[in-house]
Amino acid sequence: MTHSAIGRPLAAAAPGARAAGRKRRLTPARIGIYAFLISAALFFLLPLYVMLTTSLKPMDEIRLGSIFALPSNPTFEPWRQAWSEVCTGASCEGVRAGFWNSVAITVPATILPILLGAINGYALSFWKPRGANLLFGILLAGAFIPVQVMIYPLVRLLAGIGIFGSLPAIVLVHLVFGMPVMTLLFRNYYASLPHELFQAARIDGGGFWRIFAYVMLPMSVPIIVVAAIMQVTGVWNDYILGLVFAGRDNLPMTVQLNNVINTTTGVRLYNVNMAATILTALVPLALYFFSGRWFVRGIAAGAVKG
Repeated sequence: MTHSAIGRPLAAAAPGARAAGRKRRLTPARIGIYAFLISAALFFLLPLYVMLTTSLKPMDEIRLGSIFALPSNPTFEPWRQAWSEVCTGASCEGVRAGFWNSVAITVPATILPILLGAINGYALSFWKPRGANLLFGILLAGAFIPVQVMIYPLVRLLAGIGIFGSLPAIVLVHLVFGMPVMTLLFRNYYASLPHELFQAARIDGGGFWRIFAYVMLPMSVPIIVVAAIMQVTGVWNDYILGLVFAGRDNLPMTVQLNNVINTTTGVRLYNVNMAATILTALVPLALYFFSGRWFVRGIAAGAVKG
């Protein structure tokens, strides 16, 4: 091999090496992006840091006024009190009851809207019944109506059929308000799938439900994860609907947290309040932490077509 033959690959590789070197340099634009991202992260993490450190401090240390200081004598006693002893109104059973109430509300209020939204999106994407676009537009219009406007009519309706103030009532309300967004998500996702799959299943003799169960649902895992994250977060963090429709026996965790924070009898226990707040937010935080990458994949998969 001649010297010129050896030199040509080296010369060809040199521009790529120089390009990689330029990409690794800290340009003013790159420095600005990093500064913005770090500032945004600190802005959102600082309240969580204050809440966490305060929840681990005894009250004597909190009264010193150093909210940003790390706890010198960490204790988990406020967490235990928040879970099982803190008073929420006349009851002093902690936020434990509200936690299980939120679970009982969130599970059916997540599964049912996702299932019905998947069926609606599948029908609107592949079967396209007469007036499908009009029905879809009417359904989406419901997503833009403020919740507060619908509260009174829903109260009268649910009271008229005898389920107001019960678990089925709050689940039904979340089902109604979650349906437009769930349908939109699944319709856009199914519109991005090859139509030839549906045509092949039809040629093989598949009907509406058979194609949905054996072809569409197994391919819907990414968007199901996205829909589950959105619905669980919305239902778990809801306050106004749970306060109005759940009834006294099914009050969610957010309502009980409000009762804990606004209790004014005796000494205000800031460490217990912070622990109760973190316990209330723990499920959505854990959900995003463990499934965030699936959320991004599902959103990208359903954003190809509209």
